[in-house]
Amino acid sequence: MDWEGAVQQLIQNQQNFGQAFAQFLLTEWGLWQEQIHGKCHSKCDTDAVTCCNMHILKSQPDFLAQKPLVEEIIEMAGHACLFLPKFHCELNFIEYFWGSVKKYLRDHADGSFVTLKANLPQALASVQLHTIQLWEQHMHRWVGAYQSGLQTKKAQMEVRKFSSTKYKSHRHVPDPILVHMILLETRSTNWTTCP
Repeated sequence: MDWEGAVQQLIQNQQNFGQAFAQFLLTEWGLWQEQIHGKCHSKCDTDAVTCCNMHILKSQPDFLAQKPLVEEIIEMAGHACLFLPKFHCELNFIEYFWGSVKKYLRDHADGSFVTLKANLPQALASVQLHTIQLWEQHMHRWVGAYQSGLQTKKAQMEVRKFSSTKYKSHRHVPDPILVHMILLETRSTNWTTCP
């Protein structure tokens, strides 16, 4: 509606409403760039500021500040809205612990509650501290992947890539780690060049 109360039609063609509306807004704000695509064919490059006009629109402060409709509705009802990643159970290594305890109990069960109660202390003790520490490290890899902004699939590939790194020899330091160690050593010792 305009200031007189008359309804204005922004877009004539409803089929291309999203792209036409983005062009309308960006043109109005002086941000429309004719030489780049309206929308990327694949996912937008998050590092590029101007990969496509739709990315320019989405990176505007008022669009970034807008909460999703689902979150607004949930919060209007007085509830807290928490979006968890698809694999959020990997972020709590206690799940692995309980899974191991349940597996031990299933493997040593005879179907009676008395046996279950008797096996519970052994099941809890069967999980070694070193195994729990490995699970915690695995969980930190997931947290790091999510904190770096990776989506679920890419985070899963990043965690798998780390766990599937195979070394040729246990006596050999891999080249990337060796280069990193040399750089750290070079920075710590202030070498001076001879005149």
